[in-house]
Amino acid sequence: MSGNRDYRGIDLFRIAAAFLVVAIHTSPLASYSATADFILTREIARVAVPFFFMTTGFFVLGSRERTLSFLKKTAVIYALSILLYLPVNVYAGHLDGLTIAGLFTQLFFEGTFYHLWYLPAALLGVPIASLLLKKLGARAALAISALLYCAGLLGDSYYGLIDGVPGIGPFYDALLSIMGHARNGLFYAPVFLLLGSRLRDRRPGGKFSAAGLILSGALLIGEGLALRSMELQLHDSMYIFLPAVMYFLFELLSSIRGSCPRWAANFSLLVYILHPAIIIVVRGAARLLGLWGPLVENSIGHYLAVCALSALSSAAILPLFGLLFFPRQGPRSRAWLELDSSALRHNYRALSELLPPAGRLMCVLKADAYGLGAKGAVPALSAEGASLWAAATAEEGKMLRKYGAKGLILILGRTPVSDIAVLRRYRLTQTVVSLEYARELASARRRVDVQIKLDTGMHRLGIDWMDIDSIDAVFSTPFLRVTGMYTHLASSENLNPSDADFTREQSERFFAAAETLRSRGRDVGMLHTQSSYGLLNYPELRCDCARTGIALCGVKSSEGDSTARWPGLRPVLSLRARVAEVRTVPPGEGVGYDRAYVTRRETRLAAIPVGYADGIFRTANGAHALVNGKAAPIAGRICMDQLLLDITDCGEVRPGDIVTFIGRDGSAAISAEELASQCGTITNELFSRLGSRLPRIWI
Repeated sequence: MSGNRDYRGIDLFRIAAAFLVVAIHTSPLASYSATADFILTREIARVAVPFFFMTTGFFVLGSRERTLSFLKKTAVIYALSILLYLPVNVYAGHLDGLTIAGLFTQLFFEGTFYHLWYLPAALLGVPIASLLLKKLGARAALAISALLYCAGLLGDSYYGLIDGVPGIGPFYDALLSIMGHARNGLFYAPVFLLLGSRLRDRRPGGKFSAAGLILSGALLIGEGLALRSMELQLHDSMYIFLPAVMYFLFELLSSIRGSCPRWAANFSLLVYILHPAIIIVVRGAARLLGLWGPLVENSIGHYLAVCALSALSSAAILPLFGLLFFPRQGPRSRAWLELDSSALRHNYRALSELLPPAGRLMCVLKADAYGLGAKGAVPALSAEGASLWAAATAEEGKMLRKYGAKGLILILGRTPVSDIAVLRRYRLTQTVVSLEYARELASARRRVDVQIKLDTGMHRLGIDWMDIDSIDAVFSTPFLRVTGMYTHLASSENLNPSDADFTREQSERFFAAAETLRSRGRDVGMLHTQSSYGLLNYPELRCDCARTGIALCGVKSSEGDSTARWPGLRPVLSLRARVAEVRTVPPGEGVGYDRAYVTRRETRLAAIPVGYADGIFRTANGAHALVNGKAAPIAGRICMDQLLLDITDCGEVRPGDIVTFIGRDGSAAISAEELASQCGTITNELFSRLGSRLPRIWI
């Protein structure tokens, strides 16, 4: 039910599907052509409900927590829907003479009002699909659900094949007297739920999906018309080709990525629930206003009136509905990252001052801006005039462009030629690491801006600085426009004489190669050698730009690092969480997994809902957090989602109090370098492994 903002195609089609359901119940083309209306409402529109099931399977199945949450919310929505339509059922006489068996059918299969059957089908189908998935695995579960669907076909569109057949016909008649329809949570829902779940782990197709959709859609329409002409249908909800249509349709929709408003899913659900009541309202208003002809007898007018009023009603109720059933968790309710945009902007200015007058900073925002979140970092740096950027992959470069990065975006890693369209569409500059790779890029016969990386001693990527002929050949490679060259300094973070000499030697090698190329008439373009430590320790290297990453974050890689200059850089990132629970444990008790921590005194422990899935390394030996401005040691093993702190000496602590793992609390502070050291790593790794479920809050 809830939307996912990364799947624009799925979320937007929810709205279309809701209005297709409206079409089923209003027959928009009935005034003009019975056959056209049949194709629209009894075939094309039949994709709507399976789509809802596949969406549920895609986002819900496979997670016990999400499944239980979905079932609880759906049960409440179903109960409220029953109450909403109870007066309608009473007025229409649907409850007159209702038996216990009839009530069972209404509640568990029919939905107490003809269009609400999706809700009980979901409440039954999701547990069935989950059980099949857990016990049998994905393939067997899908096979069993397909068999159930085939069995359901004989009680729906293919009923004429078994009607009157001894044994089979009476069996289905008895079954349908209990279930009402075969399109329910047993026969109908599981196959679409499991198809949705299966597609979650598959790479979406492109042209193949579209071709498959067109072919299977044509076969579905042909199937429906044939069944109609042969009068085999008892109902018209289930077709042989419907699962194939849904597979290709959903595969195509899931390939359309991008942001979508959060309200799309809830809006579509409200349209689905409310539109039958709106049909009653439109008919009543048409009588009172003398507009029965245009609003009811004219099928298109009737459909449009119901759609418009359903949309307006849903939009009016949407805020309350979302608040009741899909409340948004506050970004500071569990654990979060605080990012100081003023500190980031200060660091950009301070580092820029280390450059020669014409020099510029290249902001390296790989790994989602070193964990800071590129979506917030790009606008902050752009406000300072940043126009040079770098990322590790083409996908990262694409996201920088989408977040608003203007100017040059250099891709530091090797991009497959198959992704050259991404380089061109988002105007990315690709690094060339060898002559062979340059020719491989050129084989695509599409113009690309490139910069050449030279290997001057790092021996990781790049063309050997002495292989001038190969470097020169890149300049003349067709379809490639060389805009610069660079190298990477292997030991610039060290200031000891040996490493300092090697760093300067690398620089001399690089500029010697550049000068030789100039003598051959080549325009070498932008030249750069320095990363963060190269700029901090060797600012005298006169380059056109410096590639800064970790320094922009306002931290050093390691706690003990010395730098020739440190221009007042300020930490950008703080990591905080809230206390979940507090308890007192007597002395001599083992705490946590393996009882690795034994209390030496009566100890007060606070459970904190963060763990190594959030980026607090399991190896954080001797680490502590700040609570009430005092150090609280980590007690025992760090779990995936939580850890324990010894808060005995931290004063009064209650659930909801803030805990600081990186950052300042009162007069006390924990640096990122300190936590990284306790984790046995560097800040670069610590930051880049901060979990995606931590909200990034820019202040």
